[in-house]
Amino acid sequence: MTAKLIDGKAIAASVRAAVKEGVAAFTARTGVRPGLTVVLVGENPASQVYVRNKGKAATEAGFLSRQIDLPASTSEAELLNLVARLNADDTVHGILVQLPLPKQIDESKVIEAIDPAKDVDGFHPVNAGRLFTGGASFLPCTPYGILTMLDHEKVELKGKHAVVVGRSNIVGKPVAILLLSRHATVTICHSRTVDLPSVVRTGDVVVAAVGRAEMIRGSWIKPGAVVIDVGMNRNAAGKLCGDVAFDEATEVAGLISPVPGGVGPMTIAMLLQNTLEAASRRTAGR
Repeated sequence: MTAKLIDGKAIAASVRAAVKEGVAAFTARTGVRPGLTVVLVGENPASQVYVRNKGKAATEAGFLSRQIDLPASTSEAELLNLVARLNADDTVHGILVQLPLPKQIDESKVIEAIDPAKDVDGFHPVNAGRLFTGGASFLPCTPYGILTMLDHEKVELKGKHAVVVGRSNIVGKPVAILLLSRHATVTICHSRTVDLPSVVRTGDVVVAAVGRAEMIRGSWIKPGAVVIDVGMNRNAAGKLCGDVAFDEATEVAGLISPVPGGVGPMTIAMLLQNTLEAASRRTAGR
């Protein structure tokens, strides 16, 4: 048995095409271009790549896309002042401060300073709380992308057992809540879970977001399971890989997302979706 691959690139392309149409219609109707501003502090190479890709995608979709680069020496007060100015700027509908930030800046303070109505990353405590209680919120982009992939593949979640490996605020916890909202039975586990392989093996759906290269082996996967690999790591040979031992898992799983080309492209697509939604909400609220 060889698993069917979930083509994140193709699904993301369809989302981005729909967003582009939505942006054109919104601009024609309102005379306003949805605006996304990305703030990059310092020169982290991975962050530079992410920010460049986000900016390119936003421009292609027709957004008013801005990137603000700040030196690594930027103080917390300076960054908070910038966020306050962006909050007050009517041409900015979405604000994204790229993480991680330099050590002199408290990330939680910056996230909490962003207007929840412009928090297109979905990290603000107000949006996190609304997600937890089932209210209208901006969903964190990676979990949102995972759910969109599962919907595209027509994966039935109701009554299924979903195992989430990882408990971060960015992926693990929010994706567990989203799966729960679709009536899955959800287990959250992590690297310290006792007998982790046996827990993972119970999953009809497995979301791997633990941040360890190829930690989850093929023998851990239930035959026919759906495997979503969120990991982005380098193995001993320097090759890009996920949290799942892909070659092993494809022999057991029914559906699997590859790395690269799986969840990664979805994250940017859902950021664009959130930004269009933010612009629509702001305009409707006037």
